[in-house]
Amino acid sequence: MADGKNILIEVNNLKKYFPVKTGFMKMNYVKAVDDVSFYIEKGETLGLVGESGCGKTTLGRTILRLHEPTEGKIIYKGEDITHVDMLPYRRKMQIIFQDPYASLDPRMTVGDIIGEALDIHKMYGSKTERRDKINALLDIVGLNTEHANRFAHEFSGGQRQRIGIARALAVDPEFIVCDEPISALDVSIQAQVVNMLEDLQADRGFTYLFIAHDLSVVKHISSRIGVMYLGHMVELAKSNELYRRPLHPYTQTLLSAIPIADPKASRAKQRIILEGDIPSPMNPPSGCTFRTRCPYATEECAQSAPEFKEWEPGHFAACHHLDKIN
Repeated sequence: MADGKNILIEVNNLKKYFPVKTGFMKMNYVKAVDDVSFYIEKGETLGLVGESGCGKTTLGRTILRLHEPTEGKIIYKGEDITHVDMLPYRRKMQIIFQDPYASLDPRMTVGDIIGEALDIHKMYGSKTERRDKINALLDIVGLNTEHANRFAHEFSGGQRQRIGIARALAVDPEFIVCDEPISALDVSIQAQVVNMLEDLQADRGFTYLFIAHDLSVVKHISSRIGVMYLGHMVELAKSNELYRRPLHPYTQTLLSAIPIADPKASRAKQRIILEGDIPSPMNPPSGCTFRTRCPYATEECAQSAPEFKEWEPGHFAACHHLDKIN
């Protein structure tokens, strides 16, 4: 465990269930996030990976209380913020959304999109100061000051994402959830945005929760990486350690799918193919949720859920058979 004084944000046994009507007077629940615990230290980037629908985005939004948690605790700088008024914390905790086309109001100018948070938190003394702050933010993300009077639809996808980043930076936050911030962008633009996020972190000491599909990008930007499957955290370790020695069979499968530029190495590499589809989060398997696709599953996996525990210093995983697999 990390030094408690250096932990910025911590979640303990966090759950987020969405109610779904399944018939007359019948209700079921989508278990989007199910009993997840981890911490993020000040100034570090925790990467979060997993297949679509595994609960990554819901987890990020629940930490910010954009979704209200069903159970569990969210602790920020040692304070439990699970049920408090979030307005004072909105300045400290921000989000960069996945889709730069949908997350910007088409009726507002870029200046007003960035300045909205400044207005809400009353972070300027005059209109001149407001304009100067907006211009400074545009400059930080590589846009021109004259862009402030234009509308979001006039920009490319990469430029729109830069506007979204400027909006997140406007209130000078400490913690930023990066919800797949590059997945909707061209590959040529992705590297620019990732490098900009790294430069901003180096300059301002930001703490990131970086959610993504691309495992190579996550390795590049993250200090530690968490792997999610069907609402559960199945593995968590330092970035290099996870890639060097993945413990959980699901992590091993994900890493085997990363393409290699060298044709010889690519042919020699053993790709692990999972059988079957991801179960529904509304009706997950009993015991270990991964057991229906796991080549190592036994009756024990159906009977009880494995404990998410520390197998090696700083390396956590949830599996009954790690001693046999590795």
